[in-house]
Amino acid sequence: MSVLRAMLVLGVLEAFGPLSMDVYMPQLPHLARGFDVPDSLAQATMSACMIGLGLGQLIAGPLSDRFGRRRPLVIGVAAFAVLSGACAVAPSIQILLVARFLQGVAGSAGLVISMAVARDMFSGVELSRMLSMLALVSGSAPVVAPLIGGQLALFMDWRGVFWVLTGVGVALVALVLFGLPETLAAGVRHSGGFVELRRHMAAVLRDRLFVAVLVVGATSGIGFFAYLSMSSFVLEQEFGLTPQQFSFVFAANAVANIVGGQLSRLIVARMTPQRVYLLGALATATATVALFVWALVGAGLGAIVVALVLFMFCVGLSGPNGTTLALTHHGSRAGTAAAVMGMSSFVVGPIVAPLISSWGTTAVVMAATMAAASIVGATVAWFAVRPAARGVAADATPASPAEA
Repeated sequence: MSVLRAMLVLGVLEAFGPLSMDVYMPQLPHLARGFDVPDSLAQATMSACMIGLGLGQLIAGPLSDRFGRRRPLVIGVAAFAVLSGACAVAPSIQILLVARFLQGVAGSAGLVISMAVARDMFSGVELSRMLSMLALVSGSAPVVAPLIGGQLALFMDWRGVFWVLTGVGVALVALVLFGLPETLAAGVRHSGGFVELRRHMAAVLRDRLFVAVLVVGATSGIGFFAYLSMSSFVLEQEFGLTPQQFSFVFAANAVANIVGGQLSRLIVARMTPQRVYLLGALATATATVALFVWALVGAGLGAIVVALVLFMFCVGLSGPNGTTLALTHHGSRAGTAAAVMGMSSFVVGPIVAPLISSWGTTAVVMAATMAAASIVGATVAWFAVRPAARGVAADATPASPAEA
């Protein structure tokens, strides 16, 4: 498979998460009014999907190490299409929450297996560059999805959006069937069974570098989900933006995330993944502290939007390099490693952020959550990831001692 083809196919698959979330974000306030439920319960529909995306990776990732990448991926994408239709016809908020959780479980296959396929094909600096290129493709989803969602809101409600996702899921099934060959050779797949899975999981969790990046990923997930789940309420209700105006602001933030990822691709060979990762973590903390200060003093809409753009830029700068470091020692078990990594950021954030938002979906609450999470993440990155990453070769190969 050519690099360009791999980038396009894997980028689309990695867009599962943003696609599931962002296309109906502009309608979250309307969903709350439609079901006559509090804002926090409407936000919980996003939490349910995110938790499903996280926990589902613990299923899809190990299965892809056992059966190869294609088969679990096809099943997951097909289930995503079916469950998107179930969301569209949900008669109550309770059923929608269940359907969203299961939709996330199914969609997780695209997230985790795309990372495993990338690790099958690349390592070291080349893996970081590939992940940055994936961000260019998958990052277009947060740009396009809210814009589409904002325009769809002009003539359809949130149920119609889920029917659109159903059609997208069907198209992705065809993409996987005809566009993605198997990348994990039969000879390096594990034999299956609980004992083998436990051995792989234990090997991943014994890796100090992996665990350090895992902790940073969990804290980053809290900050990112606070932004994801609160920003529509903050910008629409506190600052008076329409769903269409919010979609443009959200798209600008997504563009900033893409730019950060592409800057990482350009500088990673000169600076190494470790240094770019640390730079991104420290810059993210700085951006969120600025966001908190500006929210606290009432600096206005412009300052809030600028700080959010800087935040997303810094997340894009560090993200590909964090994944590269986490997967450095885990080639044949990349599915399991990527699953644990993805679970940490997709589960912790959706649980913590809605609890905090019960104090109010205001700019100050959102900014305080993001700043606290980013400061903790930067601290762990500096004092745990940095020493653990010393001596990791920029061109690390799958055959590292930790895989023995």
